[in-house]
Amino acid sequence: MITNVPGIKVGHQQNESAKTGCTVILTEDGATCGVDVRGSAPGTRETDLLDPINLVDQVHAISLAGGSAYGLDAASGIMQFLEEREVGLDVGVCKVPIVPSAILFDLAIGDASVRPDQLMGYRAAQNATEKAVKEGSVGAGCGATVGKIAGFEAVSDSGIGSASIELENGLIVGAIVAVNAFGDVSDPKTGEIVAGARNLETGEFLNSTKMMRKQAEAGGFPGTNTTIGAVAVNAKLTKSEAKKVAQVAQNAIGRTISPAHTMYDGDTIFALATGEERFSVDLIAQLGIEVMEQAILNAVGK
Repeated sequence: MITNVPGIKVGHQQNESAKTGCTVILTEDGATCGVDVRGSAPGTRETDLLDPINLVDQVHAISLAGGSAYGLDAASGIMQFLEEREVGLDVGVCKVPIVPSAILFDLAIGDASVRPDQLMGYRAAQNATEKAVKEGSVGAGCGATVGKIAGFEAVSDSGIGSASIELENGLIVGAIVAVNAFGDVSDPKTGEIVAGARNLETGEFLNSTKMMRKQAEAGGFPGTNTTIGAVAVNAKLTKSEAKKVAQVAQNAIGRTISPAHTMYDGDTIFALATGEERFSVDLIAQLGIEVMEQAILNAVGK
């Protein structure tokens, strides 16, 4: 799990009847952070400050939430939780928690009038723990589905997944992801579709990529999907290096989801570095792909 990385805590909170929720990744001691926004319909907050040319290089949490753009409000509750514990960037008169955020669209699955809000974000932060991460239909993945090309009636259930890997040299890389993709999810080792759009009569997978070749329009509405997540490592990285790790980790989406990074997705991956020891950035990035692939498969129960 991503919580195997020292300095990382994860908490979920969801409304199960409304099929929406949020997930917080707490880094209360601070973590260097980079981000890669690859989809064409993103919903984000505080990602500009993660540009390597900008001042702030430590974050105190990451917020992942459903609710479309409304779900960005969950970050305010996480900020409140951290402020009460005097965690944040010291600006002299107070400490300001830095909480970048990304959201996914789940309004068409449950009750569209219920969205992750400040209270839900606060409770997710209260629930944060270093223990194993609960996967599936929880937190930001509560209303997640995959395979939207044939409409919401033909989708497969998805959710949130996590994974990690530890090398003999002590390097630990973990990932967590909420998979709400427009495309299908495939096992990269076999190419077999394991979750996606289904034929309503036979239950067989339709293969969204092949369907797109036959249709003038892909179908759906921009912003109604998105895969959001983070990789974390117990190594020391600069902001530029963290951004590179986030960029490379996005390759896991391209390897497991097809089609990926469409005009209907807002795919966003963060990278967090919590350690003091230096390791090869290329090694960290490649391990980031591996754990993100496995986290995506875990999110759909495979």
